Amino acid sequence: MTTLTDLPQERRLPVAEFVALLAMMFAMTAFSIDAMLPAMPEIAAELTSDAPNRAQLIITSFVLGMGVGTFVTGPLSDAYGRRIVIVSGAILYSFGAMLAWAAPTLELVLAARFLQGLGVAGPRIAGMALVRDLYTGRAMARLISFVMMIFTLVPAVAPLIGSFIIAGFGWRAIFVAFVLFAAVAMSWFVMRQAETLAPEARLPLNPRSLLSAAREVLTHRVVMLVTFAQALSFASLFATLSSTQQVFDQSFGKADSFPIWFAVIALFAGTASILNARLVVRIGMRGMVTATFTAQVVNSAVMVFLFWTGWMPDALAFPAYLFWTITVFGMAGLTLGNLNALALEPMGHIAGTAASIVAAIATVLSVPIAVPFGLAFDGTPVPLMTGVLIFCLIALPLMRAVPPPDVIR
Repeated sequence: MTTLTDLPQERRLPVAEFVALLAMMFAMTAFSIDAMLPAMPEIAAELTSDAPNRAQLIITSFVLGMGVGTFVTGPLSDAYGRRIVIVSGAILYSFGAMLAWAAPTLELVLAARFLQGLGVAGPRIAGMALVRDLYTGRAMARLISFVMMIFTLVPAVAPLIGSFIIAGFGWRAIFVAFVLFAAVAMSWFVMRQAETLAPEARLPLNPRSLLSAAREVLTHRVVMLVTFAQALSFASLFATLSSTQQVFDQSFGKADSFPIWFAVIALFAGTASILNARLVVRIGMRGMVTATFTAQVVNSAVMVFLFWTGWMPDALAFPAYLFWTITVFGMAGLTLGNLNALALEPMGHIAGTAASIVAAIATVLSVPIAVPFGLAFDGTPVPLMTGVLIFCLIALPLMRAVPPPDVIR
């Protein structure tokens, strides 16, 4: 495997530049989801006025494509190198964005968004493999922490950027912004970042090996328990992302200020990763995830009861929903990384392929779980809160069935 010291001195990136480049590449995913949120009312009015809830599929179709792309991106980057997979993915992503820009129907926009998701899996997965090529151990963890610190700013500002674009050029111009963002990121990447996987270290695509690895993942009880729990955590996040703009607009009449409130949510929720880093050493990954799901069950059950019965005072309804949404986004920071680590614990001998398979299964499975609760939006936050409550109630017994890490084999 090529390491940082194997690269020619003149082609090594300074750490600060490398972190910024990676953050921009990873931000393609968050920007592609969160910048679309302010466009939901316009998309619904223009393309699906008879069933406005269907506009939410703009989010989940992208996520579905990203999940499917995750299945193949890792093995392709191991076989052909990181650069070609990252750049090819960005090209497919941009092609999908332009198709969405021109699409006259919602169905064609959704198909184009699926293509965007397929493409973004390249920078997302092969970019992480690139980091593993160059750094290991604490150095890798430290670098990724820096990347994530910058990355957390993207969800905070993306809806605001999207709202400015819509106000100036209309909602379709957001897809042009995606292309420009990808073009800047890829130009920087191609000009500055050398290939990190030497030809002699590449692994030929072997369908038999891939099937064998997939079979091992799919038949390992602990891995699948944790993967299903991860899918439920993803479903909570994606259902909330899909519905939250409508809740702000139709439930609370705050469509105009939605980008500002979303920034507040993202910034507060972003502290969850810092909290996890401090507590996971003492509580452990399994304990941290179980405690988080338990807390969310209690939180969501109380909220569902108060909103459904009408006992929530009008003056407290919006602050209560804002707090609840922060906890759902924060739950992702407290569960997803830990769940991924637990799933890979017994898969060290096929870690790269297993990571792709686990991430793909969890992402793809989360979409059909999340979509019905988003489409059930009735002008109140109750369907969404009920969905998150159900997801966490199902996830809890899955986590209790997971043995301690030192028992996992």
